[in-house]
Amino acid sequence: MGETIRALSAAGYRVVAIDQIGFCKSSKPIDYQYSFHQLATNSRSLLNQLKIDKAVVVGHSMGGMLATRYALLYPDNVDALFLVNPIGLEDWLAKGVPYVSIKDWYKNQLGLTAKKARNYQQNTYYAGQWRDDYQHWIDMLMMPYKADKEDSAWLSAIHYDMILTQPVVHEFDQLSVPTWLFIGEKDNTAIGKAFVSDEVKKRLGNYPVLARKTAKAIPGSHLVLFDDLGHSPQIQDPERFQQSLMNALNNVFSK
Repeated sequence: MGETIRALSAAGYRVVAIDQIGFCKSSKPIDYQYSFHQLATNSRSLLNQLKIDKAVVVGHSMGGMLATRYALLYPDNVDALFLVNPIGLEDWLAKGVPYVSIKDWYKNQLGLTAKKARNYQQNTYYAGQWRDDYQHWIDMLMMPYKADKEDSAWLSAIHYDMILTQPVVHEFDQLSVPTWLFIGEKDNTAIGKAFVSDEVKKRLGNYPVLARKTAKAIPGSHLVLFDDLGHSPQIQDPERFQQSLMNALNNVFSK
């Protein structure tokens, strides 16, 4: 993340990295109505305050769902949409994941430990690999749990509910902005797969298939594949990812 921001800044691009409400250093109200529409509206308001009329919108993971919603709501304010291993490339409820109540998500998140987070990220984010520098992201994830475990688990539960119940996949064909997909094919993210049978689980999170299907669904999109990388290519192989990102930016602004 930080390496990508530094690389873009060094190349002369202005980067605005938004901490959404409920995340990182922003305020974290537990009674806020979290929705991708609201977060997109907040983002547009911030960019208006900064007098930024148009931007290349980059979103990773859940941020990919948010970036997609932003591009659907504000196409005239988007130079291009860059989606980095976005989640939401499939409708999990429609594919067999049961609705999980916020209370059940909460119970699940109360049991989160650094060991569980590492096992998950190693298998999903980094294609089974592990390096010492990955630990930074585990520490960042667990930090709010150390400060207030209950509120952090509740916020996480609300976020999961938003992700599961507000799909964007059915609107990909309505995107009207230049779009690039940067996909590590070893990703296997599927929200709610812990609540399904092994048979259903086999049908979820197939990123080699989902990447190509999404590229066909989004009009005129460009697909960049990393066949050996997982959910976070920008962390796993920053140099290769940054080169692909720069190539896409050159394409956007050479026209």
